[in-house]
Amino acid sequence: MHTLEILEEALQVADRLGYTIRHEWLDGELGGACEFAGQKWIFLDIGSSVEDQLELVLEALRGDLAIREATLSVYLKKLLDGRRAA
Repeated sequence: MHTLEILEEALQVADRLGYTIRHEWLDGELGGACEFAGQKWIFLDIGSSVEDQLELVLEALRGDLAIREATLSVYLKKLLDGRRAA
């Protein structure tokens, strides 16, 4: 599975977990996840690589306890579990 496909799946999972995803020009700042007024957000720099964007989404998902109940592909589950163990 290609990185872009995994990113798309990760974004779909984040959406199902209640995140609002914003693709913005952040002038080289990678972005990340935050919570504001009870709403979960993930900000991604449209100028950053697919790999960097994926890592930010994975980081947000790893920090969300609801990910344990989410349906994930083998590829996404492996990435989430692999980094946790490292």
